[in-house]
Amino acid sequence: MLAIKWLNNVRKVMDEIESTQLDAIKRAAETMADTIEARRWVHTFGCGHATLPVEEMYPRIGGFVGFHPIIELTLSYFTHIVGDMGVQQFVFLERVEGYGKEIMKGYNFDPQDTLWIFSHTGINNVNIDVAMEGKKKGMKVIVFGSTENLEKRKTRHSSGKTLFDLADIVVNTCAPLEDASVSLNNHFDKVGPVSTMAFVTTVWMTIVTVAEILDERGVKLFIHPSHNIPGDTTAHERLEEALKAYKERVSGV
Repeated sequence: MLAIKWLNNVRKVMDEIESTQLDAIKRAAETMADTIEARRWVHTFGCGHATLPVEEMYPRIGGFVGFHPIIELTLSYFTHIVGDMGVQQFVFLERVEGYGKEIMKGYNFDPQDTLWIFSHTGINNVNIDVAMEGKKKGMKVIVFGSTENLEKRKTRHSSGKTLFDLADIVVNTCAPLEDASVSLNNHFDKVGPVSTMAFVTTVWMTIVTVAEILDERGVKLFIHPSHNIPGDTTAHERLEEALKAYKERVSGV
């Protein structure tokens, strides 16, 4: 049954993350914890399906203030498929050199900030532009993506660098480069991608480690609570407290 095949492929990726990436995740989490403790931002960025880990982490139940999502609508909203803001436009735009530089002009950054970028392949120009601008502004750049056969990849950027070349810290999501993981008898292309599961797994492994570090340092976390639990009479107040903390911090962005 191919459903089990896909599930086993995901388990394999998660097991490899556990066996190979804990040290890198800890280094990334320590950098992010330093940023959040300084009341600055971990800015998160991705294109296409690599926006999903950005959307997953904040705002959502169990997330906490300190992560600032940067999602460019034209690089994420392509579910029209065809017509306006469709797949073809997205594929074109993520390869346009200079677009990422323009995106970065819309925000204020500080050298204490951290820039966290998600990219499965690390070869497209928008992500590379964003990383280069982040480094110019003195931020640490952390990249999550697949490093399989990295030495054989060819960047699309005129700098000659991939996103991984620019990173201060890399966490390998351990997803196969082709992403889709299940073969069919009568088709050339596979189905069943695993990169999103790998991204979300590494995201929460990292964020709970950030929380652990800050908790041990005595730093107050403004956590988004579940507001759907019967009998929890203070959930709304805790949510308002978290949103207030976000507003106070975002005023500097």
